[in-house]
Amino acid sequence: MHLAKVIGKVISTQKSEKLVGAKLLMIKSVDEKKEMTGDEVFVAIDMVGAGMGDLVLIDWGSSMYEDMKLSADMAIVGIVDDLQTDDRDGTEEAR
Repeated sequence: MHLAKVIGKVISTQKSEKLVGAKLLMIKSVDEKKEMTGDEVFVAIDMVGAGMGDLVLIDWGSSMYEDMKLSADMAIVGIVDDLQTDDRDGTEEAR
């Protein structure tokens, strides 16, 4: 799994029959401090009702193919409520 932030949505009127009714969101990778990393923007199918600005968990690749009804290789599978990291000098909570 991977951490990402929802930065937008994709509107598509013409798409695979398996994607009809699915919400597609644009995401960017984030680090443990919730800071965006890299310039790549990805599109993922939303399985959990995520929205703009949400910190989300992403799953992709072969594990996604286990659900044969899904016609996507990247999906939002969780909305993150909080992150906690250990900064080695004490416990720091990323908020």
